[in-house]
Amino acid sequence: MPSSSIAPSAREPARAVAPWWHTGLVLVVLAAGSFASLLQNGLPNAHLPGLNTRLSSYLTVIGEEWLLAWLIWLALRRRLLAVDDLALGGWRTFGAFARDLGIAVAFTVLTVLLTNLLMFYIGTQVAVIADIVPHSGLELAAWFAMAASASFCEELTFRGYLLHQFSAWTGSRIAGIVMQGVMFGLSHGFYHRGMAVIMVHGCLLGVLAQWRRSLRPGMLAHMLQDGLGGILGLLSR
Repeated sequence: MPSSSIAPSAREPARAVAPWWHTGLVLVVLAAGSFASLLQNGLPNAHLPGLNTRLSSYLTVIGEEWLLAWLIWLALRRRLLAVDDLALGGWRTFGAFARDLGIAVAFTVLTVLLTNLLMFYIGTQVAVIADIVPHSGLELAAWFAMAASASFCEELTFRGYLLHQFSAWTGSRIAGIVMQGVMFGLSHGFYHRGMAVIMVHGCLLGVLAQWRRSLRPGMLAHMLQDGLGGILGLLSR
């Protein structure tokens, strides 16, 4: 069920949750991570001692995602707001959870078909994507941790924080959805030309969040898609 929030609605405009410089800082962190992943031709790799490339990459991404979540939490705290004020919504009954889960499953099926078709059409580098998926059971466990982290932190960052900020500054929910989707795509530098497809995916997640007035269905869908991607990647080896 939707909670009371500062989410944009048909009756009231979105309200900015942080000053422009804070959003600039969030975008700088996103740009740095994306540029690092582009240089590495895969996920950002910090070469953590004792860990292989993939495990090091997964932990680096988790750290970046929670850094962004922390920055957003600080901004909300400064404005005396809670994380729930970014339209996280809530599940007061099992039926509410089951409904959002069903929506997430349907959304995942449709977006996987669409994004795979678009990836094939633009000829993105499949070898790069194949290299970042888990190659062992330990890596799969770390991948699941990264997927869970991304499902919360990325939805909070893009469909929560940035969608609100851009909607407030432009006075348009549609502009907010499109702009956060573009930022979502640009934050995935390792996809190269495939960033355009990730932009489309980000916009669709924005529409889902706006429709449900909650980030929870998108979080479930994000977790499902990333988690299944890791499993299929391991099994395909």
